[in-house]
Amino acid sequence: MTPPQPPSPERSAEVRRRFAEEARSERPDLTTLCLLVGAEADGTLDEAGLDAAQVELDRLAGQLPFRPGTPRAWAQALRDLLGERYGFHGVAADYQRLESSLLHEVLRRRRGLPILLSVVWIEVARRAGAPVYGVALPGHFVVGFGTEPEPGSEAGSLEERVLVDPFDGGRLLSGKDAEVLVSGATGAELRPSMLEPAAPLDVVSRVLNNIRAWAARRPEQSAVGLWAVELALLLPAHAARLRYERARLLVQRGDFLAGAGELEAYAEVVGAVDQAVAEEVRGEARAARAMLN
Repeated sequence: MTPPQPPSPERSAEVRRRFAEEARSERPDLTTLCLLVGAEADGTLDEAGLDAAQVELDRLAGQLPFRPGTPRAWAQALRDLLGERYGFHGVAADYQRLESSLLHEVLRRRRGLPILLSVVWIEVARRAGAPVYGVALPGHFVVGFGTEPEPGSEAGSLEERVLVDPFDGGRLLSGKDAEVLVSGATGAELRPSMLEPAAPLDVVSRVLNNIRAWAARRPEQSAVGLWAVELALLLPAHAARLRYERARLLVQRGDFLAGAGELEAYAEVVGAVDQAVAEEVRGEARAARAMLN
C-alpha cells in the first residue's frame, strides 16, 4: 500500500516552522501538532484540510450531551458517540499503515493506532468540557476521565477515575483490564506512575516514534523515517541519539557527506561519556566518506 506523497520543499519548510513554534509555545496544542505531522507526511493536506479537521473535531464535540456528570458518564457518552455511532476503532492491520498515525486520516477513516484514536477521544472530549487526559500505558495508549493524578503521587483507585480504550471502540477498562494491557506489552506489573497524564509534547513524541518504527521496518520508506526524526528534533526536549539516527538515515539515502559530518558531530558529543562508542561512530563516518570515492 503506497503511503501519502510528501509536500513540496517550500510547504515542508513552512510546516516545520509552525511545528517548532507550536512545540515551543507556552501551551502546545495537541491537535495542531498532530495535524502538522500529517501535513509533513501528506502533501495534499493544505490549509483548508487542516481547518476541516479542526471543524470535524468541533462538530463531534457538539454532538455530546451537555456535561453528562461523572467521569464514568463522560466515558460512556464518548463511547456511545465515537465508538458506537461513528465507529472509531482499530484493528491489527492498522499497524501496517502510515495513515494510522496521521490525525486527518484517522478522522476520515475512523481507524488508527491506539494513540491517534486516543487523540480523537481527548480532543473531542476536551472541547465539550470533559475532565480528560491521555494515559501512556506501555505499548497501548488509553484515555482517562476524572481528576488527573498529581505526577509522582499515588495514582489512586480506578474507581475515582475511568480509563477507556479507544482502539477497542471506547471500552471502559477495569483495574484488571489495565493490568492485562501492561502485562501483555511489557510483562511487568501496572505501576501508579503509568497512570499519570501524558503531556501534549510527550504524546507527539510517541506519535513520531511510531512513525519512525514503521519506516524502520521498511527501508524503502527512509524518507518518512528522516522527516519523522527531523520533526522529533524540533521538540524542546529530545534524545541526543536522534542525531545519530538522522545521520545514519542520511547515509542510507546516499547523502554520504552530510551523514558523515553528522556522525562526526555526534561522536564528539558522545565521546564525553563513552570514548569506545565515539570511536565506533567515527568509524561509521569514515566508512560513509569512503563511499564518495
